[in-house]
Amino acid sequence: MRIHIATDHAGLEFSQTLQQHLRNAGHEVIDHGPTDFDALDDYPAFCINAAAATARDQAAGVAALGVVFGGSGNGEQMAANKVAGVRAALVWSLATATLAREHNDANVISIGARQHTIDEAVSFIDAFIAEPFSGDERHVRRIAQLAEYESTGDIPGKGVDH
Repeated sequence: MRIHIATDHAGLEFSQTLQQHLRNAGHEVIDHGPTDFDALDDYPAFCINAAAATARDQAAGVAALGVVFGGSGNGEQMAANKVAGVRAALVWSLATATLAREHNDANVISIGARQHTIDEAVSFIDAFIAEPFSGDERHVRRIAQLAEYESTGDIPGKGVDH
């Protein structure tokens, strides 16, 4: 599987370690930066680039997922979710990692590098990659509603306020 990764200065060490772990597991890893430590760097472009590449790959039929890191993971998740077609989930446990895939068909996860050990992050990522989307009708329906709102600004018949 192709894995797109991005971070900021807070997650740079995590990113480098996790990239090696993923390559050792047989994944193709695409690093969207940064490559050097800069305590004043900004995460949005890095995370948006990783999320956009994930969405493009998936649209082209390439098996791909994304992983973004930062101090808390919150801003990185927000940045990734600005990309059309991306469903980024903030992951803080094995349960949130697997449920992100199983119920939400998340294609990007965000992890707080200052919140977890590298071993925890590895376990979250491995669980996320391994878990398939359930395909249950209720989850498919809900994901379709999110996509509808993303493209039209409405979910007909669902009471979205305008």
